[in-house]
Amino acid sequence: MTVSLFDQFMSPTLLGIPLIALAILLPCILYPSPSTRWVNSRYLALQGWAINRFNQQLLTPVNLAGHKWAALLTSLMIFLITMNMLGLLPYTFTPTTQLSLNLGLATPLWLTTVLIGARNQPTHALGHLLPEGTPGPLIPVLVIIETISLFIRPLALGVRLTANLTAGHLLIQLISTAAFVLLSSMPTVALLTSSVLVLLTILEVAVAMIQAYVFVLLLSLYLQENV
Repeated sequence: MTVSLFDQFMSPTLLGIPLIALAILLPCILYPSPSTRWVNSRYLALQGWAINRFNQQLLTPVNLAGHKWAALLTSLMIFLITMNMLGLLPYTFTPTTQLSLNLGLATPLWLTTVLIGARNQPTHALGHLLPEGTPGPLIPVLVIIETISLFIRPLALGVRLTANLTAGHLLIQLISTAAFVLLSSMPTVALLTSSVLVLLTILEVAVAMIQAYVFVLLLSLYLQENV
């Protein structure tokens, strides 16, 4: 039973070839391309409004040097939301439940922010490792702790996104299985279980959007520290 529960997180294969790359690339066709017309469609207008609001919300605390990251962070946000939302559909695969993918996104971006801080303001970047006014005997301990916390950041980004999505998918599968089993013996309980499943699905939609936003927001905070 445990194996069947976690089979949903395995990358589908065709002729022995993993289809995770196809699952990542195909959702790009869902978004319309900007047109040359004076009046855009409602879909394009809504998409542009959402992107503008996201940029305003995310980049307002960041100084002008960090605004160069606007296109990258916006693309990452749209990518994560698309992957998380499409994974809630039946007979689909969620690439963002794979820790390897999430770490592959988090580690290079985090490392880039660290290298930018080390290049532009090395004194300020090293100052994060030692709070001001620290007693002398505690300096070596605090430097080690802050260094460990610095290197744990990409792991925390990847694990947070993976754990939240994996837990939600497991709960949905467990409750749906319980509703299916109870349908023949206890229809009333099965109906109540199905109601809980609908509410959980709505919650998972919110979690899919929030976790994508939190992932990008934490990257912007790391960027703000180093630019």
